[in-house]
Amino acid sequence: MDGGKSGLWLNILVFVLMVLKTEGYYVGITYVENAAAKGAVCLDGSPPAYHFDKGFGAGINNWLVHIEGGGWCNNITTCLSRKNTRLGSSKQMVKQVVFSGILSNKQKFNPDFYNWNRIKVRYCDGASFTGDVEAVNPSTNLHFRGARVWLAVIEDLLAKGMKIAENAMLSGCSAGGLASILHCDSFRALLPMGAKVKCLSDAGFFINAKDVSGAQHIEAFYSEVVTTHESAKNLPSYCTSKLRPGLCFFPQNMAQQIQTPLFILNAAYDSWQIKNILAPGVADPHGTWHSCKLDIKDCSPSQLNTMQDFRTGFLSALTGLGSSSSRGMFIDSCYAHCQSEMQETWLRNDSPVLNKITIAKAVGDWYYDRSPFQKVDCAYPCNPTCHNRIFDPKEHPLL
Repeated sequence: MDGGKSGLWLNILVFVLMVLKTEGYYVGITYVENAAAKGAVCLDGSPPAYHFDKGFGAGINNWLVHIEGGGWCNNITTCLSRKNTRLGSSKQMVKQVVFSGILSNKQKFNPDFYNWNRIKVRYCDGASFTGDVEAVNPSTNLHFRGARVWLAVIEDLLAKGMKIAENAMLSGCSAGGLASILHCDSFRALLPMGAKVKCLSDAGFFINAKDVSGAQHIEAFYSEVVTTHESAKNLPSYCTSKLRPGLCFFPQNMAQQIQTPLFILNAAYDSWQIKNILAPGVADPHGTWHSCKLDIKDCSPSQLNTMQDFRTGFLSALTGLGSSSSRGMFIDSCYAHCQSEMQETWLRNDSPVLNKITIAKAVGDWYYDRSPFQKVDCAYPCNPTCHNRIFDPKEHPLL
């Protein structure tokens, strides 16, 4: 029996490696060593890092800068808990990461961006690259320097050839997707005037919604993030001049003023937002939402009704984007979070589609001005092409 089990696991491992070999590949890490002299460091004081796969052929002067996700830390305690992990220290980051989906170098898997210079920026500041606190408390040794890290990484890439970019796109997933919204115009300003520059936010449109207990949990959380990291000075002044700085962390309150073309890729039932904004543990002390959050098929009728109300609120918040044709939108009805990095959701035979169009085609058509794309899916469970997330009950990863 044990031999049979081990044989099964070996077969599974071989299959996974074969899929990885065909759909993804490893890219090594680059540390921005000179950033420390500028005070541009991770939470623990280590240098920032990214993974860089060089462009080739016709894409040699095109640049895709993709920002990693990983939530936020909102106070000294939560930032200390991140400090000695990959989300707070480049010393803890793996030396290689898999590139697939929008980062793939194969034309069949990534037809519009496969030969671009593709960069994955590692996330180690805990505030979507907005913080800038000069003082460092010696008792914690926490460095809140995300805004400096952002600039140091971009300057390093400019020196490596991005200063002559012809086409460029800033993208990101989750907290990185929020960063791609917050930094969209500053990215545009740092690139050549003649370059075509656009931004893509994947699962970064976090909304200001009440949780199931009626509390403004995420609003208070974001306010604490902005206060802890002193992010206000790096948030858009057109927003902070009118609203409390914490409210300007929500795209619905600041994205309309972004001048650079912006594409929003998001699930209307974003699994991270359902788990952490709508039904966080603090609002569900008896765990009645636990099974539902792990697998949407296990949600009760009343929970599904609550999630439909969340979708309604999400779609309402999207109106804050404005109606410009420079805005792109792919809002599916999946229970998912981050759909551009994984090959199965970006572009494959069974990938999610809206109007028979995959995410990869929608983004590529929009980027190259072949055709605009602004589609919102019908309500769950209407889309059979969804890849709905099912979470392991033993794991509660920071998505």
